[in-house]
Order: sequence, then C-alpha cells, then structure tokens
Amino acid sequence: MLDERKLDVLRAIVEDYVATHEPVGSKTLVDRHNLGVSPATVRNDMAALEEEGYITQPHTSAGRIPTDAGYRLFVDKLSTVKTLSAAEKKAITSFLGGAVDLDDVVKRTVRLLAQITRQVAIVQYPSLNRSSVRHIEVVTMTPSRLLLVLITSNGRVEQRIVELPHEIDEQLVADLRSRLNTAMTGQRMTEATTSLANVTDSFAPADRPQVAAIVTTLLEAFTDEMGEQRIAVGGAANLTRYGDDFERNVKPVLEALEEHVILLKLLGEATHPQTLTVRIGHENPFEEMATTSVIATGYGSKSESLATLGIVGPTHMDYPSTMGAVRAVARYVSQILAES
Repeated sequence: MLDERKLDVLRAIVEDYVATHEPVGSKTLVDRHNLGVSPATVRNDMAALEEEGYITQPHTSAGRIPTDAGYRLFVDKLSTVKTLSAAEKKAITSFLGGAVDLDDVVKRTVRLLAQITRQVAIVQYPSLNRSSVRHIEVVTMTPSRLLLVLITSNGRVEQRIVELPHEIDEQLVADLRSRLNTAMTGQRMTEATTSLANVTDSFAPADRPQVAAIVTTLLEAFTDEMGEQRIAVGGAANLTRYGDDFERNVKPVLEALEEHVILLKLLGEATHPQTLTVRIGHENPFEEMATTSVIATGYGSKSESLATLGIVGPTHMDYPSTMGAVRAVARYVSQILAES
C-alpha cells in the first residue's frame, strides 16, 4: 500500500503526462508541484512507484509515464470528479432540451458528449424490454391499410404498416384501438406481449381474422425491437489529436469502434444512473482497445437504467473532467426523458 506522499507523486505524474503527453522527470515534478520534499526524495518515490508497476520508463534517460495500474490507482483514489461550470450546465440544458423525440435526444447527446469530452462518444438507445407501453395508436390510411404506432415510456416510437386482405370497418378499428390500450398501457414490454396475444380472442369470431393480422404485426414489432440494440457513435476524429504514440495505435481502435457488438461490450451492462464504470487499458475485453479507456454510466430513472452512455479515449485522458462530464450528461438525459 502506497503512503500519501507517493500517491501525491503519482498524481503529479499522471496530471503532467495527461497535460503534456511527454514523460515526466523528477526535476519537472519538483519545479511544477509543491510536494514539500527534496528532489532526491522524489526520485526515490519514483523508483518505488516504478518497482511496484505504477509508472514506467519508456526510453533510457527519459522521464516516467503512468502504466494502466498507475491510472487505475489514480482513478480509484480520486476524492471527487470535476463539476461542470454554470455556463456548461446551461448549454447542456438548452441543447438537449431542444430535442423533438427520442432519436433526436440520442443524436444530440452523442454530439454534446463528444464536444465536451473531446473523446469518442457512445450512446445506447433505450432498450424496449426496459420500458413500458405508453400508448398504441391505430390509424386508417386506406380501407385495407393501417398504420400501427407504438409509443413507449422512454419516448421511443415504432411504426408498422398492416396490409389487410379485406377492408376493415372504422368502428372495428376504434374498438381495437381501445382494447389494445386498455390491455397494454402501463405494462412492461415483456408483459405487454402476453396481454397482446389475448386480445384477438376478445372479439367476435367474424372479426378475428382481421384483428389477428393486426395483432400479429404488433407482436412481430415487439419481438424485433426488443432483440435490437441500437448504438450511436460520434467524435471519432477526436482520437487523432493525441500525438504520435497513440496515433500508431489508432487504426485498430477505429476499426473496433465500427463493430457495434464491441461497443455494447465496452459499455457493459447498463449500470445504475450516476454510477460510473471506468475500464483502463488492458481491463477492456478487446486487445485492439488496450491503449484506450472507457468511461460509462447508465441513464434513466432514479431506480433503473434504460441504457448506457459513455466515451472511449486514450488512457492518458483527463479522468476527473471526463468522468464529471459523462456523469452530468447522463443526469440531464435522464431528466429530459422523465419530463418528455
């Protein structure tokens, strides 16, 4: 276990390396930081940190840089993350508050998170199986064509067209709309599919073939959408600003970011809102991402996450600021979805 003085030296090395992207020497630490000890003591502390695997010397006669273990200890020992300024908070509220629907919320969130953190932003769309039915609308387009609209509690809207073999009476459409909403509104999606399957039998035998065609389309929509996990990504160009060492590794990172399966695994399971997950370097499950860190959190209600959002960037990122930004954006997205 490191004593407080060595932790101070490690913090200083991490902060300087993140700021300059250059190896940090003992003289630099003494000149820039009020460590309260002699240069010789700092050198001894650096030697101890290197021996324990928290820093390393990339080149002979060069300064030291943090290792994955060093970044991990730095993050674990953070007493607080940086909060956003009043101006930043106002800008976030204004930008996200202008969204017109869930898709717009997600797209705006990706752009905002990439701009604030200057990293690659990833936002998972809310999963249908974590939401409930808010409303089902059945709209007559022609006598034999209907538009089905499913609106969920998180603002997601799904639409399907139903082509019927025969014309349908408008009164039957109105009756079906009423029964669907009575049976399903407020139910979780997994429960709603069971209720939906029982709707057909509540109609007169003569009407059941038409109703069954409509219900089958809705069931297919539920099954398709609950199995789909959509992801939005933005800010990939931010990875090119981190210097030669990282740029040599950026191609496999960019290729990995094109695979949504990888992105979903990087984000992990949707965690409780306000609980941050930080994966550093080789803690990530993919070798291509070994030079990156992932910071993610859930967003949704106070008790349950609907989905996850986060960022991917090089291990030498500004962790306090980035963690604070990810947490703040998740909080505002949760608030907007709750109010929508």
